[in-house]
Amino acid sequence: MKKYNDMKRKVFIAVMSLVVSGGLSSQSVYPGQHSGKLKKETIAPMQVKSFDLKDVRLLPSRFRENMMRDSMWMASIEVDRMLHSFRTNAGVFAGREGGYMTVKKLGGWESLDCELRGHTTGHLLSAYGLMYAVTGSELFKHKGDSLVSGLAEVQNALGNGYLSAYPEELINRNIRGTSVWAPWYTLHKLFSGLIDQYLYSDNQKALEIVTRMADWAYHKLKPLDEVTRRKMIRNEFGGINESFYNLYAITGDERYRWLARFFYHNEVIDPLKELRDDLGTKHTNTFIPKVLAEARNYELTEDEDSRKLSGFFWHTMIDRHTFAPGCSSDKEHYFDPDHFSKHISGYTGETCCTYNMLKLSSHLFCWTADAAVADYYEWALYNHILGQQDPHTGMVTYFLPLLSGSHKVYSTKENSFWCCVGSGFENHAKYGEAIYYHNDKGIYVNLFIPSVVNWREKGLTLRQETDFPAEETTVLTIEAQNPVETTVYLRYPSWSKGVKVFVNGKKIAVKQKPGSYIAITRLWKDGDRITADYPMCLRVETTPDNPQKGALIYGPLVLAGERGTDGMQAPAPDSNPALYNDYYTYDYHIPAGLRTTLKLDVEHPERSVQRVGTELKFTTSQGDMIEPLYNIHRQRYVVYWDLEKE
Repeated sequence: MKKYNDMKRKVFIAVMSLVVSGGLSSQSVYPGQHSGKLKKETIAPMQVKSFDLKDVRLLPSRFRENMMRDSMWMASIEVDRMLHSFRTNAGVFAGREGGYMTVKKLGGWESLDCELRGHTTGHLLSAYGLMYAVTGSELFKHKGDSLVSGLAEVQNALGNGYLSAYPEELINRNIRGTSVWAPWYTLHKLFSGLIDQYLYSDNQKALEIVTRMADWAYHKLKPLDEVTRRKMIRNEFGGINESFYNLYAITGDERYRWLARFFYHNEVIDPLKELRDDLGTKHTNTFIPKVLAEARNYELTEDEDSRKLSGFFWHTMIDRHTFAPGCSSDKEHYFDPDHFSKHISGYTGETCCTYNMLKLSSHLFCWTADAAVADYYEWALYNHILGQQDPHTGMVTYFLPLLSGSHKVYSTKENSFWCCVGSGFENHAKYGEAIYYHNDKGIYVNLFIPSVVNWREKGLTLRQETDFPAEETTVLTIEAQNPVETTVYLRYPSWSKGVKVFVNGKKIAVKQKPGSYIAITRLWKDGDRITADYPMCLRVETTPDNPQKGALIYGPLVLAGERGTDGMQAPAPDSNPALYNDYYTYDYHIPAGLRTTLKLDVEHPERSVQRVGTELKFTTSQGDMIEPLYNIHRQRYVVYWDLEKE
């Protein structure tokens, strides 16, 4: 295994006082999780189940480092500051002389003049629950409990079950069809966060608060006619219908399923039911959460239309609307795939879209156990999510810019709080969600991330040690008090050929092909070892509309060419806290003449691109330094090259 540099060791030392070993999961409800807390379990047939969060833990790796940096940022955020806008809205500061002045107010999307204020508090409720489960640290339990207690105080002051950082009048404006910035989107984050506090932190008060909120919503929306409903839901509402399905699953209350169906968006979902790509130039991240709700509907009701449209949408996204790093959207919107290369801009790859696509992928994998779904998950996880976080500061990006010569633009600690900051808190706390799955026949190893999974039903623990992707080998060790007969399903990625597998040093025959699973069935004993070698090679992925525009890929990794810092003007690469939306108007000041060409044989790129040493570093015949996109920070880069024949 490679040695970590001094910076990385310091990160570990700084966080170890807060973090102990634990499991990971995600902000969602996947089949197989939360046993005993759901009155309505999954009834649709599942090929595999997710492991619960207490059953998986990460071992030292880049993923664990990201998680720890995330935990440090989350730990530093004062609860009173996150509650400030809620208390201001409810008048809870009355009688507290100087209350307003004693709290330093947050900026960006959490400022008191932003109609989305409060959404980050919802994300943090989820993230604190996740991090508590991940680490076992009482700090995150306390942070979540404190937020929930403060929100209960606000809800009681408002009096009717409503809870938000903004007045109920914003909801009324939405119902009237008056312009307003996504109040139900913001409420979705609160609903989801409170549900997660109950599921992951056993916070009963959170469940009480969220059911009161749902009761308020039911009484608010039940009298509305169909015309008003359809007009109202044209405004972005996030995945609030998924939250209502989850609340229905927890309580069994049919009113909450009615609420989920109330937010059925006919204009979005009906074409998908007909298996039509009618995405046009619509806002990408308004679509994906709505399909997530349909996925939950299928799991809870076995609705066949919901299953078919979810699968169709996923394949449509992957096949037609996804860039090389696994991300989607240009300026948050779809575009005509026939003009794909024209949309390689500085505003590609909204992180929330990838966050939600990974959630949808986790659901679909439970249904199908399809290796192609696992391939995508790995693809987007490494090339987008892992590199969303700046390893120097822990801050995160809104977009993944793919414009040649651009660079990542990072949030600030107190003055951004974009949607992708909120989902970012969760992204880096849930790396373990899709490493392993299981069914009655065996355990699936989907990702090659250092980790340990405890398969309680079988009395078996599987320990995975690897330095992937810097090396091609992963080692799995069985720990079991008694021998266990079962099957280990090793993913055979579509990007690899000639995989070699050894059990206790003895080579076994691999008859499967890439894009499948290698099934190893035997009586497993304590100390048994599986070693798998996954050869990686270089390839070029060109854009659908322009064969002269392409990205260089090594195994599952998108590579990028380093282009230095020339022309970068302060506060670059950080966002400017003085500007409200500079993430959307950012001037990259790309130097004239910056080279974007790459001379190589597309069919045999290895003739022009050579790996250097044991690190994931490459050089080209033109002298370019190339490395994985997730490793490039605080400088310019090129992902999509203008290809020339060498």
